[in-house]
Amino acid sequence: MDESKPLAAFFLFFFIWGFILSGSIAGEMATFYVSNKCPFPIWPATASNAGQPEIEGGSFFLPSGQTHRIHVPPAWTGRLWARTGCDFISGTKPACQTGDCDGRLECNGIIGLPPATLVQVSLQSDKSKLSFYDVSVVDGYNLPVSVTTSPGAPGCSIEGCTKNINSACPLELRVLDRSGAVVACKSACLAFNLDVFCCRNAYGTPDKCKPTLYSKMFKDACPSYYSYAYDSPSPLVSCSSKEFVITFCPSKWGDHQSM
Repeated sequence: MDESKPLAAFFLFFFIWGFILSGSIAGEMATFYVSNKCPFPIWPATASNAGQPEIEGGSFFLPSGQTHRIHVPPAWTGRLWARTGCDFISGTKPACQTGDCDGRLECNGIIGLPPATLVQVSLQSDKSKLSFYDVSVVDGYNLPVSVTTSPGAPGCSIEGCTKNINSACPLELRVLDRSGAVVACKSACLAFNLDVFCCRNAYGTPDKCKPTLYSKMFKDACPSYYSYAYDSPSPLVSCSSKEFVITFCPSKWGDHQSM
């Protein structure tokens, strides 16, 4: 009797079972389609909230005009942002002009250095329940971004910006590159570290922390984003989906997004 045949059948069974199981797991995963419509490359990155697994391949290079797909655990919570002006060859820190994560290409859970526009997501593993997501410039802005479900559903979209915050950014909030161009705009909290701007201590409640001239500037340019901690009405969106389209520079660059 050829003893190799039962052994081969044994391994074949577990190979097929593993394939089926992995397909089942993959079927439960959510998908982010990350698109770059900026006229320059970006380096999107993700960071999971405490207790959440890091996304495999969650930090990547994305050339202009391309879309990259990443699979996300079904009950994942965390954030996604785009890094700009990165140089990972010279070994300098920070490696990116905006959104840098300790000079690394793979952020591995490190939150990007603000200011950077943040997409914040809380997914539900039960797709009959609503997932929650928003875009925040509470810590500042570097690029416009839109978020929607796939296929798009009414009330499930977060639009981009009507104005380029970097162009209107006050001197005291500007982040400049070596050429002197504005590449990001800090929030007042990040720039001044004062309770009144950071909604903390004596200003740590909605009735005490109100919009400021700075947060109003952000809100005027990007009405669908969180402009400060207690922004009202809440820009939080809730929809049931397992596919999301995240687009950086969603409007035609040059119409109102020139930089």
